[in-house]
Amino acid sequence: MGQQQSSGGQTSAVRLRVLSYNVHGQRDDTDALAGAVRALAPDVVIVQEAPRRFRWRHRCAALADRFGLVVAAGGLPALGNLLLTSLRVRVYRTWCQQFPLTPGRHLRGAVFAECGIGAARFVLAGSHLSTDPAERPHQAALLKQELTALRLPVVVGADLNENSGGGAWRTVADGLTDAAVAAGGEDLCTFPCREPRDRIDGLFVGPGIEVLDYDVVDTAQTRRASDHFPIRADLLLPAAG
Repeated sequence: MGQQQSSGGQTSAVRLRVLSYNVHGQRDDTDALAGAVRALAPDVVIVQEAPRRFRWRHRCAALADRFGLVVAAGGLPALGNLLLTSLRVRVYRTWCQQFPLTPGRHLRGAVFAECGIGAARFVLAGSHLSTDPAERPHQAALLKQELTALRLPVVVGADLNENSGGGAWRTVADGLTDAAVAAGGEDLCTFPCREPRDRIDGLFVGPGIEVLDYDVVDTAQTRRASDHFPIRADLLLPAAG
C-alpha cells in the first residue's frame, strides 16, 4: 500500500489496508490466526475480543508481535477492543470509551486513535456491542456520539452483534459508508465460520474515504483461526488539506 500521485505529480491520496477481526479471545488455532493476518499484510487491524484481563499489556503486545504489528491503543481500558498498526502508520493520540454497565452483562466499550500516513490524517475506531438487544441500542448511540464529534475522516470496525439493517447497525452507519455495500460485498457473511449465515461485523468509513476493495476472508486457515471471518478492505484516504 502506498501513495497515489495526482496528474501534477503531487501526492493526492494514500492507500490503506484495514482488517477488522473478532479473534474470539484467541481460543482457536492461534497459529492459523497469526498466519492469516500476516498473509493479508494489513496496515492496521481493528481487533475485537483482544486481551482485557490478567497481564493484558503483555498479551496485547504478544498478539501484535505475532501479527508483525505494534499496539496503538486499547486492551483493558477499551474492554477488549484493540488497534494494531504497522510502522508505516504514525499514531498521534489515543483514547478509550466505556459504556455503562448493565448488571449481569459484560462491560463493553470502544477504542480510538488519531493516525497519519504521509499527508493523510484519519481516526481509527473499534467497538464490540452487546449481544443483548435491549442494551445494544444505547451502546450504539454512545459510540455514534463519539464518532460524530470527530473532525477527521474515520475508519470504524465493529462487531455489532446484529445483522445489517438492525437498529444499532443503522445508528452506527448513519452518515458513513458501509464498505461492504460500496464494494458489492453485502451478501458476504462474517459469522459463524463453521456455517456462515450472518453479517454482524461491519467496516464503515467517513466522507472523503474511497473503498477500493472489500472482502470477507473465508479460507481453510481463517475457519480454524476464529469463529468470525476477518473483514479486509483497501481504502484510499484523502490528503490533509
